[in-house]
Amino acid sequence: MTAIGISPRRLLGLLAALALGLASLLAPGPAWAAELQVTLISLEPCPAADAAAQSDLRRPLGASCWALRAAVNNPGRQAVVDTDMFGRVVDASGEPVLPNRTRLGSIGDVAPGGSEVALRLSVPAGTAGPLQVGQLRARGFKAPVRARVGDDQERLPLEQALEGL
Repeated sequence: MTAIGISPRRLLGLLAALALGLASLLAPGPAWAAELQVTLISLEPCPAADAAAQSDLRRPLGASCWALRAAVNNPGRQAVVDTDMFGRVVDASGEPVLPNRTRLGSIGDVAPGGSEVALRLSVPAGTAGPLQVGQLRARGFKAPVRARVGDDQERLPLEQALEGL
């Protein structure tokens, strides 16, 4: 018996269980988020040929389309899935364009190595440009966390169009 009334064998078992529990909390599991490196960031109005540009729709209350392009590096050995882009978009005066919103969109799965990605952003019409994006980061998972589109299911037109960018 020890000074606290627990046998050394029991104390060793408790310490081992505590160490194992702590290690499981700190070790990344299969569904924990993975940070990806984002570089070569550009933000420009969508091309006129893009269906989302809506050049023929001139309304005072509307939205304008901006294309966010970047290079994403996945340093791991396996794909990162269900990846989202986060960042802050500001106008020429430094005011947030998308207040209370840092998730800019989903870029899907990112294979190991470098990939080029593109997102469409819908910005309130009349926002003073040029727009700038800051604090851009990408975060995904090592295992799917969202329902996947099967081969026999149709994708939305926006999803189909972004695959070609």
